[in-house]
Amino acid sequence: MNKDMLFRIALIVIILFVSGLAFSETGVAILKGTAPDSSISGIITFEDTPEGLRIIAKLSNVPPGKHGFHIHEFGRTTNGGKDAGGHFNPEGNSHGYLPADGIRNAHAGDLGNIVVGLDGRGTLELVVRGLTLSGGNYSVGGRAVILHEKEDDLGQPVGNAGSRIGVGTIIISGK
Repeated sequence: MNKDMLFRIALIVIILFVSGLAFSETGVAILKGTAPDSSISGIITFEDTPEGLRIIAKLSNVPPGKHGFHIHEFGRTTNGGKDAGGHFNPEGNSHGYLPADGIRNAHAGDLGNIVVGLDGRGTLELVVRGLTLSGGNYSVGGRAVILHEKEDDLGQPVGNAGSRIGVGTIIISGK
């Protein structure tokens, strides 16, 4: 192969790679408190990447401490977040910590905990292999993100994280 041909092949590969990154699917969930007088709020962004689904959560006005943070079955945010159903779990797996345990050994919605400081703010950033925004058995678009009252202790069947204090629907926002 001559240098010109190698250059063209390399250029095509670079263009395909960059275009794939530029057109990755993105989504957002706007988290609101489940109580009528709650000031809990947050923005959770989602982006499909070659490594997995990147999730970045930025919350405010949340009580300090660790709070279970999960993706639930349905995108319904009514009834104090209860209408979102249980943890997203298409395989019927045991509860766990998805980023460490993997898609075959934990609920597909088990994102662990978000730590909130004394100022009421918390940030979480994860890249989760196997999850996507759309397509396949593990797509999260249209489902709900739930913030729980207490820490997810990874106990069975759902982590003992208490009531639902925040909820938001995951909306696919673009490519």
